Amino acid sequence: MWTCPKCHREFEYEPPHHFCDAGAVTIEEYIAAQAEEHQPRLRELYATLKAALPEAQEKISYRMPTFWKGRNLIHFALFAKWIGLFPGGEATTVFADKLTGFHTTKGGIRLPHKDPLPLDLITEIAVWRGERNAK
Repeated sequence: MWTCPKCHREFEYEPPHHFCDAGAVTIEEYIAAQAEEHQPRLRELYATLKAALPEAQEKISYRMPTFWKGRNLIHFALFAKWIGLFPGGEATTVFADKLTGFHTTKGGIRLPHKDPLPLDLITEIAVWRGERNAK
């Protein structure tokens, strides 16, 4: 049994990437709480989304970094083998032809750690999500 020294949650084994619920209030705090090896990649994604959605508010929602403007626009979160990007189900349908090399779910895109982040595509999806929200 492993107990997190920060939040005191108990796990059957030590998870490779544990995020304490009691910790992060901001996206920067969320990133800082992750394993050091993943922080540069998360910061790169964060900067890309921040540039694409400059008028959106930033917050933690559903325990994930979130860009919000009247509603959740896009979330992201670190997982053991990928970063999850969550722009919503309509986005994964609209951009399906550009997402053929990625594992997608209804509303989610897996960005494997072994591959470079597709920053142009992420920007395009985020801008589309912000414009779609404005309508």
